[in-house]
Amino acid sequence: MVDRIQPGPGQESVWDYPRPPRVEPTNKLIQVTFNGILVAETRRALRVLETSHPPVYYLPREDVEMRYLTATPSRSYCEFKGMARYWTIRANEQESPDAAWSYEKPAEAYASIAGHLAFYAGRVDACYLDGIRVQPQAGDFYGGWITPEIVGPFKGVPGSQDW
Repeated sequence: MVDRIQPGPGQESVWDYPRPPRVEPTNKLIQVTFNGILVAETRRALRVLETSHPPVYYLPREDVEMRYLTATPSRSYCEFKGMARYWTIRANEQESPDAAWSYEKPAEAYASIAGHLAFYAGRVDACYLDGIRVQPQAGDFYGGWITPEIVGPFKGVPGSQDW
């Protein structure tokens, strides 16, 4: 059994998020930087909330500087959303392989995220949510963004594989 952290005022517990995940809009300012370049900025993101995971933010492609991203052959499968494809960021002669992902044809329940991109906070210089620098979710696979308003514990840490 996981010891849930009790949220304080203005906080959310990832243990109150649903499974299967829920998609909801957010108008918070989201910014992603890589190698000194602002590669994405939006107030039109969607956040996906799933039990034990910090939120994952999906940004509309129109708000991403796609000239810095190249699709890769990498793929992964989510039991809820379907098949994900990955994107490498290249800017000023530096690159970060598979730093972002998207669902081009997600399952029907997640159609709203089709074509949106999510970024791994640990594979770019920084991701910001309303000016607050986010911390990446632990592990090599999960891409949630941790901010002071989210409490866990979070899936991805050692020993959480069976949560």
